[in-house]
Amino acid sequence: MSEHREGIEGREFKRELGLLASTMLVVGSMVGSGIFIVSADIARTVGSPGWLLLVWVITGAVTVSAALSYGELAGMMPQAGGQYVYLREAYNPLIGFLYGWTMFLVIQSGTIAAVAVAFAKYSAVFFPSLGEKQILFTLIGRPVSAAQLVAIASVLLLTWINVRGVH
Repeated sequence: MSEHREGIEGREFKRELGLLASTMLVVGSMVGSGIFIVSADIARTVGSPGWLLLVWVITGAVTVSAALSYGELAGMMPQAGGQYVYLREAYNPLIGFLYGWTMFLVIQSGTIAAVAVAFAKYSAVFFPSLGEKQILFTLIGRPVSAAQLVAIASVLLLTWINVRGVH
């Protein structure tokens, strides 16, 4: 057993999420808004609905393969930390540390921003006054649209909900 795990034996996480909440969390993180945004780009690139479906089938197979691989890793190393733990054990603590900070500062924040922008864009379909063309004011020489404020508000709201906890 690695020296990194000393002192944490005997402590467990609270199992607060039920089957439905856990399933919805995984489905939301896997599907997200990417299926709505990326499909149009893929369709333009491949040129036909049949090829688009084939791309999604191949992508699904790769995703299932990755999920099974992560499941195997989780079975071999059942500690909290996910990819950080796997990288720390496979390479060294520095690689795990750098990955953790990259995930926090770049990967997750970029993903959250992209999903918020997609949410704002699709919200404008139902509420045109919240669209990107609705410039509300200028800040430091840059126009600020209603869609940008919707994206910011959605990130702040979801952050507040997550900070409050699972209950």
